[in-house]
Amino acid sequence: MANMKAVGLYRYLPITDTESLVDVEVPKPVPQGNDLLVRVMAISVNPVDTKIRSPKERVEQEPRILGWDVAGIVEETGPDSTLFKKGDHVFYAGSVTRPGANSEYHVVDERIVGRKPETLSFAEAAALPLTAVTAWEALFDRLGIPESGNENANLLIIGAAGGVGSIAVQLAKRAGLTVIGTASRPESTQWIKDRGADHIINHYEDYLPQLKEIGLEGVDYILCLNRTEMHWDNMAKAINPQGKICSIYETEEKLNLFPLFNKSVTFVWELMFTRAMFGTHDMIRQHEILDKISELIDSGELQTTVNEILSPINAENVRKAHAMLEDGKTIGKIVIEGF
Repeated sequence: MANMKAVGLYRYLPITDTESLVDVEVPKPVPQGNDLLVRVMAISVNPVDTKIRSPKERVEQEPRILGWDVAGIVEETGPDSTLFKKGDHVFYAGSVTRPGANSEYHVVDERIVGRKPETLSFAEAAALPLTAVTAWEALFDRLGIPESGNENANLLIIGAAGGVGSIAVQLAKRAGLTVIGTASRPESTQWIKDRGADHIINHYEDYLPQLKEIGLEGVDYILCLNRTEMHWDNMAKAINPQGKICSIYETEEKLNLFPLFNKSVTFVWELMFTRAMFGTHDMIRQHEILDKISELIDSGELQTTVNEILSPINAENVRKAHAMLEDGKTIGKIVIEGF
């Protein structure tokens, strides 16, 4: 069996430890069922990578491979595959229940794979899948916002300068919403404005007085892309009666739902991996979302959110990208290209 290069871990260590992520060789996978075998051209890092890698006691016997953002070329298709063929350029986020894509080749179920935007390089495309699917599902599936005609509604995005926020701002503006983003630094404020946000408020201060300054008594929708428990009280006060709040940030702390009661407010979670993890009947929706994102990129209605590109794909650069993410000041996305 042929081997391939990969970046993996045996022990869960601080990112400052050179053993936290190491260069390894592992068997090249074989596509089964609906799988595609993809030659990985570029990858991106996400908070999920750093959370999974974070220090814990467990030791792996075989290297564990992380990475859930890929742009690449279909090398081979599984026996039940119908959506793609060898040579197709694709992008996707994959499934957290399967090995990640920080490897030369990767297998993925084609139902969660999209056609790579033609107008983007592999590196630019690799910045998009996980964040774009998360933003799309959060806005249109979880919050139930119509895809157009929202001129009388508004949305508050907490942590709008990160990977998901950078795409959510653009999608929300395209849907007609008035978008208020939160930021605390001049460079993140500018980044959000460049992506179309109408107003910026500071997430370290009370929301309601800041919203009133821009003429709003509250907001119809909130998308929380930062620590849910930290922003909970502010969100409960800022949300309008019958409004909806969605968070992508899990918490071990108990959330007090009572402040939402009198206002009949909806609270919902979004996890991009749910459909693939449970093999839901509508799993193919992620294929459809990614194809739609691809169309919007190619028509110039959306722009990629890449902000830094490293090369090549190796343990040193993946460690560097993890360290940058853990610093908490990342704007847009960090991409690594080429083995």
